[in-house]
Amino acid sequence: MKIDLSGRSALVTGSTRGIGRAIAETLARCGAKVAVVGRDRGRAEEVATQLGGASKGFSCDIGDIGSVTKLVEDVEKELGGIDILVNNAGLTRDNLLMRLKDDDWDAVLDANLRGAFVAIRAATRGMMKRRWGRVINIASVVGIVGNKGQANYAASKAGLIGLTKSVAKELASRNILTNAVAPGFIETDMTAAMTPEARTTLSQQIPLERLGTPNDIAGIVGFLASEYAAYITGQVFVVDGGMVM
Repeated sequence: MKIDLSGRSALVTGSTRGIGRAIAETLARCGAKVAVVGRDRGRAEEVATQLGGASKGFSCDIGDIGSVTKLVEDVEKELGGIDILVNNAGLTRDNLLMRLKDDDWDAVLDANLRGAFVAIRAATRGMMKRRWGRVINIASVVGIVGNKGQANYAASKAGLIGLTKSVAKELASRNILTNAVAPGFIETDMTAAMTPEARTTLSQQIPLERLGTPNDIAGIVGFLASEYAAYITGQVFVVDGGMVM
């Protein structure tokens, strides 16, 4: 099965490293023009150059409404529209409930949930006119099962799942498909700092006995962006090695 996204343009937030970068690389390999987005414009442009083709780098503070709105406008102008929107950018500010500050709650909800909402609202206008679009939100298993010390993060990802289902129902008639991917524990900068003992303990909780890789997430995003997923909308795909089944 070969995924062909030739002629499509994709916006991937938080795509200068980790899961987001793997998603950007996968979509570019499938032929899409990719808008690489990060806080650091220089870094985003560097990654876009490495992707090749017509990909371009953009900067954005995903927690700021004005910044997100301008991002969508700039990408549409530079790439000629947005066919695929991947809301991947996220923020964590973990703490136990009684120690969680209001600012940390607001920052995480603004970046993880409101930022995605603003991007969807802006990007789907063009999709509606063209009657084709893909919105793929990167949620988390934490949004399904919760996690100690992550009330703000879990709430934001649970909200993102609810947003996904609502948007899917609203926009299905315009051939805009909206789905969510909920990763489990993935090899990232954060997990790289874990001790060998902690990694072993964590792996023992996963039936596949390993942490996932960014490419494990990028693969299903590529599928959902393609015509192979033309009859799938409003779903949450858990990619966690069987951890929460």
